[in-house]
Amino acid sequence: MSLCKSPAEIEKLRRSGLAVRRVLAKVVAAVVPGATTWDLEEIAQAGIRAEGASSAFRGYRGYPCVLCASVNDEIVHGIPSRKKVLRAGDLVSLDCGVLLDGYYGDSAVTVAVAGAPNPAHGRLLAVTQSALAAGIAQARAGNYLGDVSHAVQVAVESAGFSVVREFVGHGIGTHLHEDPQVPNYGSPGAGRKLREGMVLCIEPMVNQGSPEVRMLADGWTAVTADGACSAHFEHAVAITRDGPWILTQDAAAA
Repeated sequence: MSLCKSPAEIEKLRRSGLAVRRVLAKVVAAVVPGATTWDLEEIAQAGIRAEGASSAFRGYRGYPCVLCASVNDEIVHGIPSRKKVLRAGDLVSLDCGVLLDGYYGDSAVTVAVAGAPNPAHGRLLAVTQSALAAGIAQARAGNYLGDVSHAVQVAVESAGFSVVREFVGHGIGTHLHEDPQVPNYGSPGAGRKLREGMVLCIEPMVNQGSPEVRMLADGWTAVTADGACSAHFEHAVAITRDGPWILTQDAAAA
């Protein structure tokens, strides 16, 4: 696994990244009161097939689904279920990955069920998105991995929230998870020096309350230890000579 990708490889990662965002857009459109997280799983399955891609998640270390759907206090890796019905006011974090022509795409978004979230949830979403943007802004050749991590941490903690430490971002390429790991906390100037051609999945996971995590009996779902809500956003970002390039975002959405 090469840390630095060629321009041709980055173009392939771009195609995979846009494919997974189109899948997520279809899933987000179906987030309504009364839908189950299994309904969202089926939409994701159909969306991946329509892209001519395969799932990056199903079968990965035994994970059973193509989508992670984590509701309210579930941080990541919530397994879709016919029994989990979405209600107005819920937050649902949606994480999806695809494999297209040998290269992976991976992205996540958190949305409020039934439109506008309550003010507390709205602030959590806004801060998490701002933290992602702050991390991406530091993803430049010559900076250090710690600069990315520190920017995320400062954006979150200065707003009174906490970053999850048990789960981190990662490199991506012909494998879903590649080096380097990308924590959401760290010190500026620390860690690996960033170079042109590196592609990082930066993914803040932010809790309203404490950063502590506990695992559910299914062995996958991570929830906040204090029952507070959590949010998760993720983009794959290429480090180019012109600065960070978000591979999982259409230029029109930038």
